[in-house]
Amino acid sequence: MKVLVAVKRVVDFNVKVRVKADQTGVETANVKFSMNPFDEIAVEEAVRLKEGGQATEVVAVSMGPAQAQETIRTALAMGADRGIHVQSDAELQPLAVAKLLKAIVDKESPTLVIVGKQAIDDDSNQTGQMLAALLGWAQGTFASRVDLKDGTVAVTREVDGGLETVDLKLPALVTTDLRLNEPRYASLPNIMKAKKKPIDALTPEALGVDVAPRLTTLKVEEPPKRQGGKKVGSVAELVDKLKNEARVI
Repeated sequence: MKVLVAVKRVVDFNVKVRVKADQTGVETANVKFSMNPFDEIAVEEAVRLKEGGQATEVVAVSMGPAQAQETIRTALAMGADRGIHVQSDAELQPLAVAKLLKAIVDKESPTLVIVGKQAIDDDSNQTGQMLAALLGWAQGTFASRVDLKDGTVAVTREVDGGLETVDLKLPALVTTDLRLNEPRYASLPNIMKAKKKPIDALTPEALGVDVAPRLTTLKVEEPPKRQGGKKVGSVAELVDKLKNEARVI
C-alpha cells in the first residue's frame, strides 16, 4: 500500500512573526523555515504504518520555491522513501494546492493520503477537505488515532462531546491533529541517507493546473496590543464596566 503525505515549508513556530512595513504580508527575509508541525505528525504516522508492515511506500510531496526541497529532505530523513517537488514561486492558496495534489494522486495512485489538518502560517484548514472533495474520497479529519483494517481505515477524532470513530473505505484521506503521535527527530545517519533518496521535480504547468490566486490579500496587520487592566471597587462597578466599556455582557 502506498501512502502519500503532503508537507509544507512554513516560518518556524519558534520565530516571532513580524508584519512588513507596507502591510502586504509577513517578513520572510532572513527568517528560519521548517516543516509545518502538523505535517511532521502526518509523516510520522505514515512512517509508522510502513514500519508496522501496513504500508509499502511513503511518498512526501511539497509545493513552493526551490527551498521547499529542504522540507522534503526532512521528510525523507524521517523515513519517507521518495519525494515529489512541485516548484512554483507563485502564492499557492489552498484550492490550488488541492488541485495540484489531486493531479499527483491521479498519477501516483496511493491508497491513503495523510495531510496536516492546517498550516501554521495561514491556518486555513481547507486543503485536506478540498482534496477529498476533488477526489470523491472519504475523509477523516482531525485524527487522534488511525487504525488500518482490511480495506478500511478507522479514524478516531475529537468532537465537542468526546471522541468519534469513523470507518472509511479505502482509498481515503486523513488530516492529522496534535494528539495523533509524537514526531521523531531525524538521526544524522538518516539525514545523510536522505540526500541520496530521489526527488521528482514537477511544475503546475506540467500537471495542467492553474494556480492563479482566487483571493486577494488587502492588508496584513498585527493584532492590537493588550491594554492594561483596571482595578474596581465593587462587583457593581465591575459589571458596569463589562457591560458599558468592554461590552461583553
